[in-house]
Formats: sequence, C-alpha cells, structure tokens
Amino acid sequence: MTDRSAHRGLPPLLEVNDLKKHFPIKAGFFGNTTGHVYAVDGVSFHIEKGETLSLVGESGCGKSTVGKALLRLFPPTAGQVVLDGKRIDDLSQGQLRPIRRRVGVVFQDPFSSLNPRMRVKDLLAEPIRNYGLAKNGAELDERLAKLMDLVRLPRDAVTRWPHEFSGGQRQRICIARALAGEPDLIICDEAVSALDVSVKAQIVNLLQDLQTQLGLAMLFISHDLAIVEHMTHRVAVMYLGKIVEIAPRRSLFGAPKHPYTEALLSAVPVPEPGASRQRIVLKGDVPSPINPPKGCRFHTRCPYAFDRCRTDEPELKQTQPGQWAACHLHDLPEASNPLARSLPAAA
Repeated sequence: MTDRSAHRGLPPLLEVNDLKKHFPIKAGFFGNTTGHVYAVDGVSFHIEKGETLSLVGESGCGKSTVGKALLRLFPPTAGQVVLDGKRIDDLSQGQLRPIRRRVGVVFQDPFSSLNPRMRVKDLLAEPIRNYGLAKNGAELDERLAKLMDLVRLPRDAVTRWPHEFSGGQRQRICIARALAGEPDLIICDEAVSALDVSVKAQIVNLLQDLQTQLGLAMLFISHDLAIVEHMTHRVAVMYLGKIVEIAPRRSLFGAPKHPYTEALLSAVPVPEPGASRQRIVLKGDVPSPINPPKGCRFHTRCPYAFDRCRTDEPELKQTQPGQWAACHLHDLPEASNPLARSLPAAA
C-alpha cells in the first residue's frame, strides 16, 4: 500500500467523535428499561480521502455496530459523525437522503444481500434512479455496463438472477451496487469473510484497484488480520466497545503498543514454511458489554495488568508519531514496560 503523506494537511473525509451506541434492555409487562448493552462506548477516528482504515477485533467487540451507526441503520446514542466537513448524525431522514449516495456499503453475506426476486439490472438501477444519476434508459444502460466493467463481470450479467452466480460473483455485484451512487466512502462489513480463500484474494485485489482508480476511502471491518495487513493504510483495534489502539499498518504490525493487539497479532499465521511465532493465549472470556469491567476493560484478561488497570480507565495517548494506545503501561518507565519492544518476529 502507498503512504498517505499526499493527503496530510487536508481535512479528513470522515470524522467520528466519541460515538456511542447503547441498546436498552427491556423487561416486564410494561417493557421497562433494566439496563443497557454498551455495544459502542466512545469511539473516535478519522478517514482521509483515498485511505483505507481497518477496524479489527474479536466477534462482539462492536465493529459492525460502528459501521451501521455511521450508515444510520440505527441512530447513535451520542457522539458526532462528520462527512466532508458536514455533521450528519443529527440530520433527519429527509436531510440525510441526498448525502447517502456518498457512502456505499458491502455487507458480509453475498447470498442474503441481494433480493432473489430482482434481476441484477434492477438491483443496480434502483440506486441510480433514486439519486437521479440517469436521465433516460440509454444513459442507465451505459452506467450499468460501466459498473460491470468496474467489477470485472461480463456486461450481459445484468440480465441474470442472483441465484445464477457464485458467492464471489455475487459479492462483485454487491460492490457494483455500492458504487452505483458514485460514493466517496465504502464501508466493507466483513466483506470477504464468507468467501473461499482464493476468492477472498480476488475481491481484496478488486477493492484495492477500485480504490486507486476511483479515489475511494474505505472503512474495512474485519477480524482477518492477514488480509488487513495486506490491504490497509491504518488499523484501529477494538475491544468491548472501545478503540484500544490505532496506528499505521507497519507500526501496528511491527510494534503493537497494547497487550490486546499483541495477543491478536500473535495468532496470525506465518506464511513462511517452518516459521513460527510465540502465541499469546488470553485467559478467560470477553466480559459482557452489559456490565463492562471498571478501569481498563481488558484488565481481566491482560497478562500485564496491575492495580491501576483495575480502577482507572486509560485514555488513548500517542506513544509515537501516528500511533495511539489506551494502556497504563506507557506511563511506566520504559524499562518496566513489557510492550517497549516489538512483537517477537517469526523465527
């Protein structure tokens, strides 16, 4: 991936400030609220124009909830979402409508993402017509043909039904639909996790080529760190509703600054034959987002936790240029910080 230095000094395309999404827990005959699920609890990040930011973490950490809140598939509980300098989280559905075309989305399951009762032509034409991007049938047909070219499918594919395609081809159609509104940002929510290994590589390469060709920004939500390392510019690591580390790809994979990131990276397979990496096995299960631990949310599983971790919640602090981590270890002298080293390299 190329460096994003060309975009430094420009305002980011997307800014997310202290985003929260809490789901109420209802109980009793009157449906009284008895608690909340703190799915996303104060997340902040930005994405530059033409940049890919990957959001990673274990299942249930809140990654997909962040994406859906950005899309306004449900309203955020608190926080701000700013798209190209304009705040969009507090807009009504009517005000939001003309802005929606600037953000496309590719969901995880290509089989359930496409209406089986609609031909590909109708699936792709719907957003084009909704946003008034084609004046007549000839212009619509031209746009459909260009979309098929972009995702590398034959042009006559628009006449077929979703069930006539393989999983990888269906995901290409989903990508074409995401591009139909000519967006500036694409949110990929586990967009390759349901595909075979060989097909994953093809879709990832396609997304990278489209980004270069169209200048797209991308929020790539995934739990597959091997793919993330291949295609991203920066990585944000989530744990139990919060971002615990955010850094450029090389910095994060080379020298993680949070124990959770270190543990995640230790589980990534090493491609070289005979090579190995010291595996860090975390004890216990992820705590419930209904009742998250006090202090650092990771302290119940952290091998380096000390007393302060159990009482004080750490803030994201810059550990080196461009790299931020929420960990009290970085307030200790360097000689006492077990993370003041790189992740053990493959042997």
